[in-house]
Amino acid sequence: MLRCTRNTPVNKFTPIFLTALLLPLTVLHAADGPAGKSYVYKYSAGQPRKMEIYFPPNHDPAKAKVPGMILFHGGAWLAGSLDEFRDTCAYFASRGLVCATADYQMLKMSRAEAGKLPPGETHKRVCVIDAKSAIRWFKQHAAELGVDPTRIITGGSSAGGHISALATMNQELSDPADPKDIDTDVVAYLWINPAFNGNDSKAPEIDLMHHLKAELPPTAVFFGELDGYKKNWNEAQAKWKSLGTKTIELQIAPGQDHGFCSHYPDWNIATTIAMDRFLVKHGLLSGEPTLKMPDSGVHYVPAP
Repeated sequence: MLRCTRNTPVNKFTPIFLTALLLPLTVLHAADGPAGKSYVYKYSAGQPRKMEIYFPPNHDPAKAKVPGMILFHGGAWLAGSLDEFRDTCAYFASRGLVCATADYQMLKMSRAEAGKLPPGETHKRVCVIDAKSAIRWFKQHAAELGVDPTRIITGGSSAGGHISALATMNQELSDPADPKDIDTDVVAYLWINPAFNGNDSKAPEIDLMHHLKAELPPTAVFFGELDGYKKNWNEAQAKWKSLGTKTIELQIAPGQDHGFCSHYPDWNIATTIAMDRFLVKHGLLSGEPTLKMPDSGVHYVPAP
C-alpha cells in the first residue's frame, strides 16, 4: 500500500493543501490502514513524536475551518501504534472533519517493572505530557490545517482514553516548552473502554479522580459489558453524577470484554457509526453515517 508521509521539524509547519489517502468505506478497519500526512509535533527523550493528519476531500484550509479531532492509541501506556486509529481518522475525514492521531513517549520498561515503581512515580506521566503537547500543536496550526481551534474533539481507546482525559483536565502537567497561551480545552470526548485505574491514586497527577469537575463537554463512552476497567469507570461516572454532570452518554457492548473494538471488525464499525451519530447530535457533523451496520447484528445498548 502506498504511504504518503512528510516529516516536519519541531516548531515548523509546512502548509498542507490536499487530502490524505482514504480507504474505500466498505473496507474500514482493515488490519493495516492508510497513513495520514505525517508531522513531528515535538521531540521528547531525544525522539520525534509524530502526528498523522487526514483531511476531507477537496479541503481548502484558506476557505474552510472545520472541527478537528485528535485520537490517542491504547497499549497500556507502554505499547501501541498509530495504526489503531488510521481507518477511523480516514472515515471521519471523509465525513468532513480534519482528523489526527498522535503517538507519544512510552518508557522502555515491562508492565511488571512499571507496576513496581515507588508511590508517586508512574510510567504514565510522560504519555500525558506529550498528549498535551499534541493538542496544543494541533490548535497552534489550526489556520494552516483549516481547523476551528474552538471545536476540537479528542479521545482514544484504553490507555489512550485515559491519556486524552488527563491531557485536557490536568492544568498543571505540561511540557515547559509548550506555548503557554494555548490551552488543551476540547468540546467533546470519544472514549472507547477508557482505562481509568484506581491504582492511579498513588500518583495524583495522572489520577482522573483528582481532576473531575462538573463542567464536562459532551462525552460518548463505549464499554464492553465484561470489561474489568468498567468498575473504575462506574466510580468516575458516579462522582460526575454527584457533581451534577449530565453530558455523559454511555453505551454497552453486550458480552464483550476489554479491547473488543480492536479485536472484532464488526464492533469497530458499529463503534464508528455510534461516534458519528454522537457528533451529529452535538452539531460537529451533519448528515447520516456513510457506513452500513454489520450484518452480524452487533449493537450497543444504552446504559440506564
